[in-house]
Amino acid sequence: MTTLTLADVHALHEKVRAERPLVHNITNFVAMNIAANVLLAAGASPAMVHSMDEVEDFGRIARALTLNIGTLSSDWIAGMKLAASVYKAAGKPVVFDPVAVGATRLRNTAAADLVAMGPTVIRGNASEIMALSGVAGLASKGVDSSASSNAALDSAVALAQSSGAVVAVTGEIDYVTDGTRTVAIEGGHELMPLSTALGCSLTGLVGAFVAVAPAFEGTVAALSVYAAAGAIAGKRVKGPGFLPQELCDSLYALDLAGLEANAAIREV
Repeated sequence: MTTLTLADVHALHEKVRAERPLVHNITNFVAMNIAANVLLAAGASPAMVHSMDEVEDFGRIARALTLNIGTLSSDWIAGMKLAASVYKAAGKPVVFDPVAVGATRLRNTAAADLVAMGPTVIRGNASEIMALSGVAGLASKGVDSSASSNAALDSAVALAQSSGAVVAVTGEIDYVTDGTRTVAIEGGHELMPLSTALGCSLTGLVGAFVAVAPAFEGTVAALSVYAAAGAIAGKRVKGPGFLPQELCDSLYALDLAGLEANAAIREV
């Protein structure tokens, strides 16, 4: 395969900026504001819409859907399932973020049901992807909050093969795989895990990129842009408190030179 270059990534980011795709996000209470700002800064248009009564209307006008199970309730689960069915029927991408899957039976059941509906992309941290592999019917490795993305790579490949989704596992090094192709993305900053909702916001950004590009390429591009912006933002702050604001500013101003200086892509 031919890996995307950072010039390709920049071209896709410019496409997001030009087309401003509307992304429908059913995300958690903690992430809503930050995720919306990240999408706006990157050039997309966010809709943070949860009501089942609006799902079908937004399914006609939005170009991608993201689902995040961070703050679950029975009503939200029902809304996520309805939204997934609407977007799948319309041939539009669905990005699933299995927050804290493995922690409770409710999350495991909801995640298994949503994976069975065939999301386009699954994005999670190492422990989530490892746990979700077990939920999807593979041998469970449990949830380990200290797990590295390297440790989850085999689980990510297996999950991609079993689900048919592109799987992104994020951490110190990010990986994107469709079960056959695997790409590693380097960048970001050590402060990013200390600022809440940045992972959830990345899921929204993936939604924006897969709205304008094929799933694998769009996911690689989204993670690369985020890695570069995170690296730039991390250098500007003294701690995690102002990191979301600096991240948004970095996304807004990111150009090819910034990408090339702060992110790298390689085949695995």
